[in-house]
Amino acid sequence: MYKLITLKDTVRVPPALFGKKIDESVVDVLRQKYENKIDADLGVILAISKVKDIGDGRIIPGDGAAYHDLTFEALAFQPKLHETFTGKVSEIAQFGAFVRMGPIDGLVHVSQVTDDFISYNEKTGTLTGKESGKILKEGDSVRAKVVTLSMKPLLTDSKIGLTMRQPGLGKIDWIEDAKKPKKKPAAKGSKPKR
Repeated sequence: MYKLITLKDTVRVPPALFGKKIDESVVDVLRQKYENKIDADLGVILAISKVKDIGDGRIIPGDGAAYHDLTFEALAFQPKLHETFTGKVSEIAQFGAFVRMGPIDGLVHVSQVTDDFISYNEKTGTLTGKESGKILKEGDSVRAKVVTLSMKPLLTDSKIGLTMRQPGLGKIDWIEDAKKPKKKPAAKGSKPKR
């Protein structure tokens, strides 16, 4: 889920940035400190959107930098447990499919793709259902649900587990096909209607 959050912080503006306007200097410092970082409570900070208030600067003896108290807005993305979303398959592996959800990827393990037995085709880079013949490949749009979530300070250490096995989930084409009325087979011995 994307959200716009308001934060307060005290930032250290180094002397090298004193030649710029204070609002530009503060934004530079905030971007280095926050953007593309993960906070357990806030999620992935994507961008500093606006600095609302910059307090007067303080200089601490022995440190030539200026310290400013400020209030600012940031755009964050934080997946929630049991959240359903639509994303694209970014990679297929033998053990499952990685799905792009906002700025990060989650994993749909092969056991969570469908109720069918899934096999991996290395030549085509696809996952295929044994009974249903359903095929999942890179670039497919899917609807998935977050079932496990472990957000760590480093994006590469974070893990998001997804499922597509519940009703209303899966490859978008599969969901649309399930909504279509099923054709009834002709009764034995009856002639087709003309």
